[in-house]
Amino acid sequence: MTTAIDLAKVQRRTLAVVIASQVLGGAGLSAGVAVGALLARDMLGSDALSGLPAAVFTLGSAAAAFGVGRIAQRSGRRISLAIGFGAGALGAVGIVIAAAIGNIPLLFAALLVYGSGTATNLQARYAGTDLAAPDRRGRAISVSLAATTLGAVAGPNLLTPTGAFAEAIGLPRLSGPFLLAAVAYGAAGLIFYLLLRPDPFLLARDVAARAADDDAVEVEAGGASAPRSALYIGAAVMVTAQIVMTGVMTMTPVHMVDLEYGLTAVGVIIGAHVAAMFLPSLVTGPLVDRVGRGPMALGSVVLLVLAGLLAAWAPMDSLGLLAVALILLGLGWNLGLISGTALVVDATSAPERPTVQGSIDVLIALAGAGAGALAGVVMSVFGFDVVGYVGAVIAVLLLPVLWMLRRAGAFGRVAV
Repeated sequence: MTTAIDLAKVQRRTLAVVIASQVLGGAGLSAGVAVGALLARDMLGSDALSGLPAAVFTLGSAAAAFGVGRIAQRSGRRISLAIGFGAGALGAVGIVIAAAIGNIPLLFAALLVYGSGTATNLQARYAGTDLAAPDRRGRAISVSLAATTLGAVAGPNLLTPTGAFAEAIGLPRLSGPFLLAAVAYGAAGLIFYLLLRPDPFLLARDVAARAADDDAVEVEAGGASAPRSALYIGAAVMVTAQIVMTGVMTMTPVHMVDLEYGLTAVGVIIGAHVAAMFLPSLVTGPLVDRVGRGPMALGSVVLLVLAGLLAAWAPMDSLGLLAVALILLGLGWNLGLISGTALVVDATSAPERPTVQGSIDVLIALAGAGAGALAGVVMSVFGFDVVGYVGAVIAVLLLPVLWMLRRAGAFGRVAV
């Protein structure tokens, strides 16, 4: 029989593997995101279509989230995460080739596959929760997101050197970050494949099955600790945060280039935004456990509204105010993702989690895809300020959902 001490040891090892892989995964994620819209505008010649890359690779992310969840359900986290990151690396290589030969159909096909890296980067956060106790799930999620910070902040700030390297070897400047993404995603997948042993999901499922008569061990090993309604509310929180964040973030580089800021400035702003998405996790994760899922989700709403309004109000010459807006946007997304993920884990049992989690991440990805595509249209017709206003309004729509969470009795700290 697996003891609590054994589980704690495996959990520590699992978190160490997640940290190592997420540093690399974050670099792959942010390097491409920062210039995707700019590359599309160069190749397609239209601002209105500049949101399409985010939409396309997010659609690919949706398909990958479903696939990664299904593979994890059958074969465990190790195999599923390794395959997902490997596909993301192949997609990044395809984007570089498409940019080099000016092939638009290949670009969009490669973007679909590249989205696998985004989905896998998010799915990795669940690996850290498989063996975590209910009152430590927020902390486990925060470790994954905080580790992503190192690579995610470095990625956008490497736009200039990676662009210079690409030009030096005869490739378009904007393809440089995708070279970095290919290497980073490939290395992240290799780390999971080689080092995630024993597999945390397979172990949690085995322990739960063998200890079905022991309620305390069942919860510790991954039993549900919140009402089923918390599952749907947690999903709504994450989907809404993704819509607002993707819409505003995707159009920010285009807006900045229109204002004649260079790639270095774009990298700094997007780097600050990505840092706010992940770095505060070391604080916000424990707060989700200590203060409660609901209050932190409410904080997400407040921050997302402020971010949208500040982005809309920022004067053309105020790079500082735009930076504040993007930092608040990232922090609001962070609170929404951690609190929403914790609610989903609380409301599900170990045997069903990968499939449920994968399905929810599909919704998150589809929401982001729609937001990225529509944001480009909104900006081309009405301007960047309207993108910010729309984001603020969408965030406010979460308030009735959080009221339902309070009615369900799952607003505060989780019962252990």
